[in-house]
Amino acid sequence: MDGQSFEMSQSVKRDSPWWWIPSLYVAEGLPYFAVNTLTVLMYVNMGIGMAEMAFYTGWLYLPWVIKPFWSPFVDLFKTKRWWTISMQLMIGIFMAAIAFLLPTSYFFSTTLFAFWLIAFCSATHDIAADGYYMIELSPHEQAAFVGVRSTFYRIASIIGQGGLVILAGKLEESTGSIPAAWSTVFFVLSIFFLSVALYHSKFMPKTNNDKAVAGVNAKTIVKDFGMTFVTFFKKKYVLSALLFMLLYRLPEALCIKLVQPFLVSPRNMGGLELTTAEVGIINGTVGVVALLLGGIAGGIAISKGGLKKWLWPMALSLTLPCGFYCFLAMTQPTDFLWISTAVFIEQFGYGFGFSAYMLYLIYFSRGGSQTSHYAFCTAFMALGMMIPGMFAGWIHDALEHINIFGSDMHQGFVNFFWVVMLACAVTLWVCSRIHIDPSFGKKQL
Repeated sequence: MDGQSFEMSQSVKRDSPWWWIPSLYVAEGLPYFAVNTLTVLMYVNMGIGMAEMAFYTGWLYLPWVIKPFWSPFVDLFKTKRWWTISMQLMIGIFMAAIAFLLPTSYFFSTTLFAFWLIAFCSATHDIAADGYYMIELSPHEQAAFVGVRSTFYRIASIIGQGGLVILAGKLEESTGSIPAAWSTVFFVLSIFFLSVALYHSKFMPKTNNDKAVAGVNAKTIVKDFGMTFVTFFKKKYVLSALLFMLLYRLPEALCIKLVQPFLVSPRNMGGLELTTAEVGIINGTVGVVALLLGGIAGGIAISKGGLKKWLWPMALSLTLPCGFYCFLAMTQPTDFLWISTAVFIEQFGYGFGFSAYMLYLIYFSRGGSQTSHYAFCTAFMALGMMIPGMFAGWIHDALEHINIFGSDMHQGFVNFFWVVMLACAVTLWVCSRIHIDPSFGKKQL
């Protein structure tokens, strides 16, 4: 092969989407799980109270809630490629800052601020990376790589909720220092993001389509956004749709902030007293696999019978398995396999039930300005997770010493999970209020 042919083959190889899509979507997923999952377990392990932890980490959802409000402005400055790489660089810097701050006496307030900056950068990275994906790939390539993109985002989930937690647990055991263990985890994340920013600066192709939008300014964006906002709230059945978006996942929104603390809390405090590494195994492998299988099963079911037919079975699937947490809290089993099985069933049910929720967002977004309206729907989705989660710790603490079941131990987790079961009624109520075309979601023959 002559030199020119070799250079051409190398160029084609370097420009292949395989060179940047896997790393891009791992980089998209990791900050989300670091901000919304690692923080919960880390702060509890470091002695932060339930109410304080849940309230302040709940605020970290805010950048994803308000993401639709600033996403149009990203197109005004620089390119999507520039935004993507810059956000990865900034995330790497803030991860390093967290690693340095964790061993200090003022770690809570300072690391929370750094996590909020990471959340803002991560939400901006989502906007830029997804936009880059759409302009860099042809429609055929987008369809071909959608599974790859989803797979590597899920790999990020396994790493973020599993691998990094297991690493933190092993380091806690070997060093005897919780701050040092988690500091090491965030140094690892920092090195990854600084490296991936450098990698993408070389392997993410530059394209003529990727440029700041001409003829558009802040004034026109605000005007267009306002019109889109008005048309969204003029949609038919918008009130019942908003209630569904905000409340369908209420049980999970409450659980998500306290399940990990429940798993690691001492038995005399009502927990299961698992190690950090064991929680990593349960959440990052068992839980993620169950969630994926449930989602796949949900997609197949809806394609067979449509969303309307499967809405109620999926709502029950999302709510009823929460009862497993009530059982675990009341019996406090020591068998790791049984605990893992209970979490697997609950997460499978959640994944199956969540399919109906995501498809309803698509259903309600149909019509003019579909992309913008879907962005509003995802903002309400994030808000529905943010607000209940902020108050989950307060509910636990308020119920801590109310003895309903005649036990001498702390009752916070038992009572909390029964409140979650009561919240399941809200999920079923909002399902009764929405309107769905019976044919929507069915596979067309």
